[in-house]
Amino acid sequence: MRICVGGKGGAVQDVVTQPQMLILGIMVMTMGLFLWGRLRHDVVALAALLASVLAGLVPAELAFKGFGNPAVITVACVLILSRGLYVTGAVDGLARAVLPRRAGRLGSMAALMLLGAALSGFMNNVGAMALLMPVAVQLAGRLELAPGQLLMPLAFGTILGGMTTLIGTPPNLIVAGFRAEARGAPFGMFDFAPVGVAVALAGVIFVVILGWRLVPLRKSAAGQAFETGAYLTELRVPARSRAVDMTLRDVEADIDKSGAQIVALVRNEVRINAPHGGRLLRAGDILIVEADVDGLAEAMSAFGLVLEEQGHSSETAPGDEDEADPASGSVDEGEGATGKEAEAAAPRDEEPVLRELVVLPDSTLVGRSATELRLRTRSGLNLLAVSRSGRSPQTRLRALKLRSGDLLLMQGPAEAMADFVAESGCVPMGERDLRIPEPRMALIAGAIMLASVALVAFGILPAAVAFALGALASMVLRTVPARQVYAAIDWPVVVLLGALIPVAGAMEATGAADLVARFLVENVAQGNAVAALAVILVTTMFLSDVMNNAATAAVMCPVALGIAATLGVSPDSFLMAVAIGASCAFLTPIGHQNNTIILGPGGFRFGDYWRLGLPLEVLVVAISLPLLLMVWPL
Repeated sequence: MRICVGGKGGAVQDVVTQPQMLILGIMVMTMGLFLWGRLRHDVVALAALLASVLAGLVPAELAFKGFGNPAVITVACVLILSRGLYVTGAVDGLARAVLPRRAGRLGSMAALMLLGAALSGFMNNVGAMALLMPVAVQLAGRLELAPGQLLMPLAFGTILGGMTTLIGTPPNLIVAGFRAEARGAPFGMFDFAPVGVAVALAGVIFVVILGWRLVPLRKSAAGQAFETGAYLTELRVPARSRAVDMTLRDVEADIDKSGAQIVALVRNEVRINAPHGGRLLRAGDILIVEADVDGLAEAMSAFGLVLEEQGHSSETAPGDEDEADPASGSVDEGEGATGKEAEAAAPRDEEPVLRELVVLPDSTLVGRSATELRLRTRSGLNLLAVSRSGRSPQTRLRALKLRSGDLLLMQGPAEAMADFVAESGCVPMGERDLRIPEPRMALIAGAIMLASVALVAFGILPAAVAFALGALASMVLRTVPARQVYAAIDWPVVVLLGALIPVAGAMEATGAADLVARFLVENVAQGNAVAALAVILVTTMFLSDVMNNAATAAVMCPVALGIAATLGVSPDSFLMAVAIGASCAFLTPIGHQNNTIILGPGGFRFGDYWRLGLPLEVLVVAISLPLLLMVWPL
């Protein structure tokens, strides 16, 4: 089927074919689902790919060819190398050397943002942000600033730094791949630097001098006490208490409405952290309960519990007779593990520590509750409180589905806490004492990254091969722990890229990209090449604010190539405009993962980002547009 589209004066301007209508319909629905935000980006991308295959737009035998694309391989390998730099502490020494300890606000903020931008040029943006977040919070305290006043500039600085090199951010790799198909050779390692470095420096200078004042002052969830558990109190179980011979699980169920939480049990002077829910209470046991005043009073009256100082003198602890504890073989219905597992998971003699942890976007905790995670029986940890966007959730902690950006207050043995942080994908907000830097391994990890970059920069090996070689070296030399190699890869991004690349190819093959390009050139840019370049840059920036930046690049590259072909100019400047626009998501917390990470610790709201983000995006357009025309002339 062919449909004629009328131009000015009734002249036939374009003929829209059925394949073009189908692929455009799929892309519109795909972008709508991205904006809706209810489904994960990788799920939407996979649905778009399968829809294109079923519609006959992508050959079935080529459906998954995108997963072998060099950009996809490079992204996965760079993430592994970034994890090596993080876990070995390779960047910690650099951070200590670069960040001034006694400088004022101007110098400290400039050093922090520049370091974040520099790291983001060679490692994963989220990894750079995660590494420097605790530093930013501590620095904010020294400078007497709200944590958000440093966290938002740091997040934006790491995003700006990603546009400076080929491996700085996935959109650059996608753009390089489209350039290879269009002109036979991809962009080089530092082809992005002339424009990217200038834009990044201009952005940092603006934020440091003026922009930080535009950050809304919010009460940071990282800098205030949690509203849950205002009191940590010892309550003794007297012989006459109703709680005697009840399981901890039953007691917790009864006091659940009061907001009280049992965090430990003391029996015969031995403290048991995160006790198993099937354990039977005895007269003389001491419950360590965290609750506010009202919840504490309700728990005491419900079971006849007494404060330890009151009960200790009147009650005698029972002997060491065997307890009728079903833990030897039963399964905790709420936690799903045996009592022996719980005993093993929670060391008795180690003093518990408190840690504030931020949930990263790719954390295994996202979408799961403490009950589903079985924190007590598996890790010997207590989830004491959750802060979300500066507010304490109303839902009970055990049933609360965790989200990216949540701030968690966790309690448990230090060793168990360190393991949990490493495995779950969280960032500690306190002192970074959970990772022990290894100087030798840090040097090896840094050398591997530098060697990989050099192989690409000097044209010795293609990027995918060079960084795959680096990833292999990291695994062989164990700079990345074996259990973290595949955990380091952001699989949703890999699936998104692998799925959308064939869909973008279908847009080119059907001529839909050219159709959209002609519409933009003739109706928006009015045939002016410079205006068309501005349209591509601004459109890409807008889309990147509301949908994944890698998806934005994959959608906009075919359109950029189509516009360049329609105007008969070089496609390089248009592809570079896509790269810059895709790396400038400053208006919303959903535009980039780094924006999401600071939502809770900074106490921000959804509408807080545009106050600094909008002037920054205007500055990026003003700086990048003339530079694009100078460095990559039409």
